[in-house]
Amino acid sequence: QLRLAESGGGLAQPGGSLTLSCSATGIGLRYYAIGWFRQAPGKEREGVSSIRNDGGHTMYADSLKGRFTIWRDNIADTAYLRIDSLKSEDTAVYYCAATSSGDTLNPALYSIWGHGTQVTVSS
Repeated sequence: QLRLAESGGGLAQPGGSLTLSCSATGIGLRYYAIGWFRQAPGKEREGVSSIRNDGGHTMYADSLKGRFTIWRDNIADTAYLRIDSLKSEDTAVYYCAATSSGDTLNPALYSIWGHGTQVTVSS
């Protein structure tokens, strides 16, 4: 069974950058598309980015294009999300998730989730 664990969150300053990692154990990550989602306090979970199982296709939420970069290393069973030019509104718990349905930003199609990593952007 695939299990996911996020890391790399923390306190960051506005304008800075963070790289989040999503490490997989169990069945190889290469069989799954990976999505990154975030949930801010009092808000619904939103899709940030996704990447196809072979890394050949990526998707980004329209409102977030340009500051987020997703990639993966199937040999290392790890996916990544880099956030540049951090803003206070990026403060949220960031989750990675896996699906066999192909890369999508629809959280309902993801069946395997990590526990999340907190990102707080503040000066």
